[in-house]
Amino acid sequence: MSEAAEKQYLLILNDAPYGSERPYNALRLAMTLLKQSAARVRVFLMADAVTCAIAGQETPNGYYNIERMLSSIARRAEVAT
Repeated sequence: MSEAAEKQYLLILNDAPYGSERPYNALRLAMTLLKQSAARVRVFLMADAVTCAIAGQETPNGYYNIERMLSSIARRAEVAT
């Protein structure tokens, strides 16, 4: 693979937005990958993770706002449920 080739990443999330750090860590990874100019990122939400895409959720104390993170990613990547 040449240096100029676009790298592609698919992140599959299964867990609900809060109660576990897995969705947060996956979205944080997606945001980091998007900072690389030659990266194509796709995020697929399945099972309990589809609730990450519900607008207006109240963020529990001590958690990052998953909705805000996902919105930022959706502007620059593909997000599907």
